[in-house]
Amino acid sequence: MELKAIHARLKERFAEAVGEWPEPEAGDGWIEVQPDSLRPVAEFLRQDPALAFDYLRLVTGVDRVDWMEAVYHLHSYAHDHQAILKVKLDRADPAVASLADLWPAADWHERETFDLLGIRFDGHPNLRRILLPEDWQGHPLRKDYKQPDEYHGISNW
Repeated sequence: MELKAIHARLKERFAEAVGEWPEPEAGDGWIEVQPDSLRPVAEFLRQDPALAFDYLRLVTGVDRVDWMEAVYHLHSYAHDHQAILKVKLDRADPAVASLADLWPAADWHERETFDLLGIRFDGHPNLRRILLPEDWQGHPLRKDYKQPDEYHGISNW
């Protein structure tokens, strides 16, 4: 199934929770989902036999300066189709539901996104840093991140 048809199916089922179809000028298209609707949309994408998204390839985040985005790359082995979901989040408190119980691969992807961008995945079973030490200050992939001059007495210069 083409992404535009997947979008139409979601729009029909979830109405305002799914954004309008953004005709991509280049690259892959995506489907925008409201943060509070991500969970039911994801469950539908996984459980609907016509969609059967059984594999989560990637969860990542993007700092858009005025907002944050959580981005999900899904694949269906049964139907060999794919979808990208984007969830626009408040920069001051970027949070969205965890999908780690739906797709176990989300466990580490959500932790990495939390660690590097500060996006919180509510309901995650073990949301803690995965790449940086627990006492690290800030999230290095945010555009407003300021690298510390030193860490535990070790200078960066």
